Amino acid sequence: MKTRTWKEIKDEVYGMKGTVRRDELERASASFKMGWMLRKAREEKQLTQETLANKVNKKRSFISRIENDGSNMTLKTLYEIVEIGLGGSVHIQIKV
Repeated sequence: MKTRTWKEIKDEVYGMKGTVRRDELERASASFKMGWMLRKAREEKQLTQETLANKVNKKRSFISRIENDGSNMTLKTLYEIVEIGLGGSVHIQIKV
């Protein structure tokens, strides 16, 4: 049995980059990573979800949703959570 790379599996199951299904997978993956990074940063600051939510005038359940999948978050909210809530900074890179 030949061992396959994660890229080979994604290509086979979800299609090549640029296809609708593959692009949806890549966006979902990026959203998940964003949520994971926010959770990790919050935990490093030793903040509860409730404390972070209060700092940025959101509900704890909203912070939980963001941390669990990162979706439905505006850039404004991302900046508020990172800068106001966590005392950090956001750096975004765009490739075209």
